[in-house]
Amino acid sequence: MSKDAVSIHGIWASRWVFILAATGSAVGLGNIWKFPYMTGVYGGGAFVLVYLICICLIGLPVMLAETLLGRRGRQSPVNTLKTLSRYSNASSAWSWAAVMGMTGALLILSFYSVVAGWALDYIVGMVRGEFAGIDGDGAGQRFGSLVSDPVRLTVWHTLFMLLTGWVIARGVVAGLERTLRILMPMLFVLLVALLGYSLTTGHFMEGVRFLFEFDLAKVPDGILAAMGHAFFTLSVGVGSIMVFGAYMPRKASIGSTVLTVGLLDTVVALTAGMALFPVVFAAGLQPNEGPGLMFVTLPIAFGNIAGGNLFGVVFFVLVTVAAWSSAISMLEPAVAFWIERSGRSRVWVTSVIALLCWVVGLGTVLSFNVLADARFFVSDADGWHLFRWTSEGGMTFFESIDYLTSRIMLPLGGLLFVLFAGWVLDRDVFRDELALKYRRLFPLIYSLLRYVAPAGILIILVTELTK
Repeated sequence: MSKDAVSIHGIWASRWVFILAATGSAVGLGNIWKFPYMTGVYGGGAFVLVYLICICLIGLPVMLAETLLGRRGRQSPVNTLKTLSRYSNASSAWSWAAVMGMTGALLILSFYSVVAGWALDYIVGMVRGEFAGIDGDGAGQRFGSLVSDPVRLTVWHTLFMLLTGWVIARGVVAGLERTLRILMPMLFVLLVALLGYSLTTGHFMEGVRFLFEFDLAKVPDGILAAMGHAFFTLSVGVGSIMVFGAYMPRKASIGSTVLTVGLLDTVVALTAGMALFPVVFAAGLQPNEGPGLMFVTLPIAFGNIAGGNLFGVVFFVLVTVAAWSSAISMLEPAVAFWIERSGRSRVWVTSVIALLCWVVGLGTVLSFNVLADARFFVSDADGWHLFRWTSEGGMTFFESIDYLTSRIMLPLGGLLFVLFAGWVLDRDVFRDELALKYRRLFPLIYSLLRYVAPAGILIILVTELTK
């Protein structure tokens, strides 16, 4: 296993391309609405401080582990762990952690594509002026009419999967790299444009206060939320970062690169909050809508303030770009693995796997309408049922897949990755690959990886399973 090996899939032109790719993977729908909302609810600046601590203690060690393993193995996550296991005289069963991560990524992509399709539909709606002067009832009905229409949802779901598959099929350099060189600067430009618009609403400082007022009293309730979001926001635990690490140039510094990605991810999330909440306040609305903020509250806000229609288009384009960059990272691990396993062309493998994701995504499409009463894990007066037709209790297909992936597969995958990097991979290999400029930092980083990060992930996993 030579450290100078090169991936058969290609190599990024520079460390900055990896940064763009990893940031694109990390910045998704959650950054646009969930993190800003959590910041305001759980103590503003105090929550941000706790979140940054959790990023450093949990999120970044997992990202560092995935990146390091990927660059050392230079293959898909499954074959990387298999190869490194043999080199470390460990069981090849460790590769099943990557199989689970790869499967989890595809399941997430199957419903992520449907939700991203909602943003595509809202772009068209904003362009047509459908939200001008809309009220709460109208916004609710508009969203309800979208999710209750399986044909309309399927069309947008299909378009988004085609866009994602098209990028992956073109390859690492012609597809991923060239697309991300366009998508990520576009995301930053759109975000800055929205921020500039929020400065004109007259409520910018109200939004800033909502985000950054230092309220220590709210922090205890938000510690677990900060830990969970710090882990999930960096897109770790599914192998996406590992496969991107496999394409990382040999001379690039893993430590500084991972820190840059974490910083950019946090900056994007906070900037999104500063851009969006002044718009909400300007329309006289409340920012405590949670998931409804994106598809109900914000359309009302954009529809009832000057210039809102234009910047509503900008916002939903931003959401689509963020979702697209994340979706690309979810599809790549499986495509890389099956190319290595089957020897088939990238176009063929991408088409088959994207089609599979599309089919599974139809379950999410129908969860909101035709199959809304098809429930899993139902507990009622008759006992516990794996599946039952009922309008109450249990989880829809969409909710079941979301629960399985976000609460079980992702944290478990991340836990196994850090345990492998910290306890199975040879310490000298780890030190050599990390290649720290300041070598005295190595014991601290290694201890975070071996002890602190696994403990934090276990807390997240146990807490989620016992909710």
